[in-house]
Amino acid sequence: MINDPSTLADPSLQVMERAYEKWAPIYDALCGPFFLSGRRAAAAAARDVGGKILEIGVGTGLSFDDYDNTSEITGVDISEPMIAKARERAASGRYPFVKDLRVMDASALEFPDATFDCVVAQFVITLVENPEQVLSECARVLKPGGQIILINHLYSERGFVAAIERLTAKQARKLGLRPEFPFARLAAWAQGHGEAELIERRSVKPFFTLVRFRRAISHQVAA
Repeated sequence: MINDPSTLADPSLQVMERAYEKWAPIYDALCGPFFLSGRRAAAAAARDVGGKILEIGVGTGLSFDDYDNTSEITGVDISEPMIAKARERAASGRYPFVKDLRVMDASALEFPDATFDCVVAQFVITLVENPEQVLSECARVLKPGGQIILINHLYSERGFVAAIERLTAKQARKLGLRPEFPFARLAAWAQGHGEAELIERRSVKPFFTLVRFRRAISHQVAA
């Protein structure tokens, strides 16, 4: 029995790549309806920020329907099969605001500092090999005052559901899932980073959590 979810190592990049290569052909049909409420909540928060939005773990592009012409979307994903499906979706011409889709590791983003107004990660941050590094990369490519928006299922911490999450944690990795990831890691990252402020944490039905961080605006002292 797993008593402490922190004893499990973060999932490896290779494990996640293999899992989502298998998911790609059926992801829209199975996961689209299940994640709908969380996806819409994250996109609505991103639209409120507007401007240039980076979505890490963009997957097959299911979220494209949740954005509009008020924003410019760039999407990245570690999975080539997922990005291939996202490109097919974008090629329909229905999403002119989707400007770029690339295969990319979110822990080493190939964008200059302060490129985006908002970075969105939908059901991603709990699954990467080094969540803190990914969050730091998200903060790096944000303009001062920009926001990181996360939507995920986070560890329940107490009660029967938490016990089930602990028991199934190791087996869930093979499916590309991680039910035992605690909010405390996100909060600790923000505190240690120094330029990321937690501005919102709220529940989204059925059992997701939306978290928003804002990158600090630097104040230069006049000479």
